Amino acid sequence: QVQVVESGGGLVQPGGSLSLSCAASGSIFHIVAMGWYRQGPGKQRELVADINSGGAINYADSVKGRFTISRLYRNNTVYLRMNSLEPEDTAVYYCKAYLYSDPRTHHELWGQGTQVTVSS
Repeated sequence: QVQVVESGGGLVQPGGSLSLSCAASGSIFHIVAMGWYRQGPGKQRELVADINSGGAINYADSVKGRFTISRLYRNNTVYLRMNSLEPEDTAVYYCKAYLYSDPRTHHELWGQGTQVTVSS
């Protein structure tokens, strides 16, 4: 059984910072990519940032320069550091992982989501 578990999130004032982390666990052969998505009130889920096994990173235009994604390979964890937060960043943030549990079995996994609220 493989899964991803998120931690972090909460309430922060505009201009503040928060960090999220997501750990993949279980029988993992290879992680292709991990990343963060978010879904704001009344909005569709959207990519925030992701990072692949080669270290290539994608950011949504709306978070470039403010958010930083990083990955610690030895414990299969991905982090999202969010600075200069804005009320528009308020959303449920979801971790996503695409990985193989053996050379032929791939999984697309989603975390349970963690709420980030930016408000004064």
